Amino acid sequence: MPRPKNTTETVQITLSTTKQVKELLENLSKTGFYGKNAADTAHVLLKEKIRDLQKDGQAPGPSYPNE
Repeated sequence: MPRPKNTTETVQITLSTTKQVKELLENLSKTGFYGKNAADTAHVLLKEKIRDLQKDGQAPGPSYPNE
């Protein structure tokens, strides 16, 4: 089943990492729990870590424009 279209505007970034990290992301993606490929898995894990930092007060929370 295809996932729904993202309603939030996205931008592309480029991330360089080690071969070992890429292999780990690929292995995690095989479970399907974090994503279907290394890039999806990195995205999910990054969002989880940012949420943890926000919860601990170490990163700003999201800001929403006044409507």
